[in-house]
Amino acid sequence: MVQERTLPTFTAASAQITKEVGLRLYEDMVLGRVFEDKCAEMYYRGKMFGFVHLYNGQEAVSTGVIQAMRPGEDYVCSTYRDHVHALSAGVPAKEVMAELFGKATGCSKGRGGSMHMFSAEHRLLGGYAFVAEGIPVAAGAAFQSKYRREVLKDESADQVTACFFGDGAANNGQFFETLNMAALWKLPILFVVENNKWAIGMAHDRATSQPEIYKKASVFNMVGVEVDGMDVLAVRAVAEEAVARARAGEGPTLIEALTYRFRGHSLADPDEMRSQAEKEFWFARDPIKKLANHLVEQNLASAEELKAIDRKITERIAEAVKFAESSPEPDSSELYRFVFAEDE
Repeated sequence: MVQERTLPTFTAASAQITKEVGLRLYEDMVLGRVFEDKCAEMYYRGKMFGFVHLYNGQEAVSTGVIQAMRPGEDYVCSTYRDHVHALSAGVPAKEVMAELFGKATGCSKGRGGSMHMFSAEHRLLGGYAFVAEGIPVAAGAAFQSKYRREVLKDESADQVTACFFGDGAANNGQFFETLNMAALWKLPILFVVENNKWAIGMAHDRATSQPEIYKKASVFNMVGVEVDGMDVLAVRAVAEEAVARARAGEGPTLIEALTYRFRGHSLADPDEMRSQAEKEFWFARDPIKKLANHLVEQNLASAEELKAIDRKITERIAEAVKFAESSPEPDSSELYRFVFAEDE
């Protein structure tokens, strides 16, 4: 078992969330979990093809960050593990599922599949198959917000960009080059490292000379924060502070969320590299169960209310599958469409 880092402490009571916020966070995480479980089922039934990387276990990061922003207005840039980021950003589950089925009704018109979710309407800048590929793209989005506000004097241009990537990306050149530019230009961006301890089959601690990624922010005179990525309230609190700094023109933040994926690297991964003891350690820290317990203990929700949300989400995902199955395949006459930006 790889040595576990001491998780930063967070007192849930200090979050002081309302019932409305608590239920919204819970619903968003359940949506991600149920969607991914259904993806696994559909993949093994031969309904979707290629590599499919699921997000189970990491829901607190997506929900905690994106729900602290303005979904549909702020920008989100993802990785090849992008289904749940898309859902948190507001892309309808039926469009995400249809994309996984390769259908024309998918959010990327059936061209992107699992690793290339995109939605201009929801400000989802895309999923990227290559490690660290999305980092400079996200910086570009943040730059245009700053340019429009400061140069073009567009006061409405106060959008913030959240850039998600894994621990393996923090060893790539794009990470260092982009963080340097973002700090120099004080871009309104959150660099969110989802440190799930494993870069495919390589343990994070074996691949980097400084395992504590958030400390790399100091090189760029940037705020760096580590957070318990299995606690949605802790992630949300850190994200809210980072978003406020970004909107105020105070520049970027590097957030390292310590989290864990409950499944293998992809659905084609037999997941034999990680020890059972390690898995059980993290399974016991399920972020959805943690929030559910908090909501009940703080009298913010009853167990029946949470079960009602579970049922509603299960029905929504079942409808998404029906929608995907009944949707048309992309027409061969449109083979060369959507290669470049164009009007519908």
